[in-house]
Amino acid sequence: MMHFSNASMLDKAILAVAPMRGLTRIQAKAKANILMNYDAGGRGRRVKGMKAPATDADASSLGSRRLLRQRSRDLIRNAPFAKRAQSVVTNNVVGAGISPTITPVSKRGSKAAIEAASDVILPFLKSTEIDAHRAMNFATMQCVVCNGLFESGEVLALRRTLTDPDRTLPLAIEILEIDHLDSTVQAHDKNEVIDGIEYDAVTNVVVAYHIFERHPGSASRKRTLKSTRVPAADVLHIRRIDRPGQMRGVPWLAPVMLTLSEMRDYQEAQILKQKISALLAGVVEAGDEGVPEGASGLDALAPGAFVYTEAGQKVQFTSPPKVDDFGVVMRLGLWAVAMGIGITGESLSGDLSNVNFSSMRAGRLEMDKNIEAWQEQILISQFCEGVGRWLMDAYRLKVKKRVVPLQVGWTAPARALVDPTKEIPAIIKKISAGLSSLQREQRRMGLDPETITRERQEDAARDPGPDVAGETPKTEQGNSS
Repeated sequence: MMHFSNASMLDKAILAVAPMRGLTRIQAKAKANILMNYDAGGRGRRVKGMKAPATDADASSLGSRRLLRQRSRDLIRNAPFAKRAQSVVTNNVVGAGISPTITPVSKRGSKAAIEAASDVILPFLKSTEIDAHRAMNFATMQCVVCNGLFESGEVLALRRTLTDPDRTLPLAIEILEIDHLDSTVQAHDKNEVIDGIEYDAVTNVVVAYHIFERHPGSASRKRTLKSTRVPAADVLHIRRIDRPGQMRGVPWLAPVMLTLSEMRDYQEAQILKQKISALLAGVVEAGDEGVPEGASGLDALAPGAFVYTEAGQKVQFTSPPKVDDFGVVMRLGLWAVAMGIGITGESLSGDLSNVNFSSMRAGRLEMDKNIEAWQEQILISQFCEGVGRWLMDAYRLKVKKRVVPLQVGWTAPARALVDPTKEIPAIIKKISAGLSSLQREQRRMGLDPETITRERQEDAARDPGPDVAGETPKTEQGNSS
């Protein structure tokens, strides 16, 4: 039921003469009043610059994804703070590498089977044999993937199954930039292909990727524009997923790219201003005989130089406006960039002059949550676990017999403690109070609980030596008596 108590005299008059037109007018005014509850829901001057396309996650970046990648790469090549941001993310997410451990799928796993698989798989991961180009071990691959993820928004990893009998495992992994996806393919049989990704016609699940053999921007003379269809089981597509249904990623610098570019221009302008300020030179006006032979003209104007003008020429210098607050502008700009990426301003700028333990730890706690999310939700779940499945497939092919179901577990690197003397006792108290488990805290510190348990057992089995206090071992006490 619609109420007309707020209808104006004009509305009521129109309603009496032309009911349908009057009703439409009253309904339109009611909808407008609802929209006015939110300033951002209006269409006034204040929201004129806001873009609000009704597109899904991938369509929103479809037309600009390639250009965003190219501009992101340019900033990382040439803007120091963009390169710094990439290093901060990769060093915190990957560090020395996310560590693998062979674990049983169920509690019935055989210790001998675990040790046999570990003796083959773990050295393989530490060697460059895992890389299709024989250039990286798996820890380096993680860094390259994280760098590419930050720079381009997404990375591809391909499985190559090799039959060389001399290989440790019949597996090689090739890391590719996302540019290898062939966006010109539109369909394969009944399946739709969008941006090089093929979807099943019935389930809409990804079934294949159409990939160029060489990078489209390669300098190789063997470059070809023909792509190959690779089954989805042999491809890992690593990207950050922010919206439901999102299949493509965007560079992590996308929200702050304009800010970074403007800050770079501002910084260069300030440096140029300082150069001009240092331009103390002497200008000599030539007499009737002209400029002496061998003397420099105005084109040689430089700090400390003496130059001449031609007879009758005069020099006038401009007085550019003074630009102050360079430090404040740069600091606020860097903090805005850091927030847009998800790191702390101190880690981006390297400036720790205004922090103490409490503020440093508070900033680190917030950043650590982002790091943990990127480790678990992107690098481990999308890349490391995919490689782990490939490793176990390759191991079963190598041994050529039925093996106990095993899997590869992954432990993220330790987060550096701000103040170990305060934080370690707090961790111990948390475990003692039952608020956390020893295994969980060990993993948070980048340690593998199984390895720690095994090494402690090995330490206990050894002949005990003098302890820290310098007490004599029991064996030596017995011999002396």
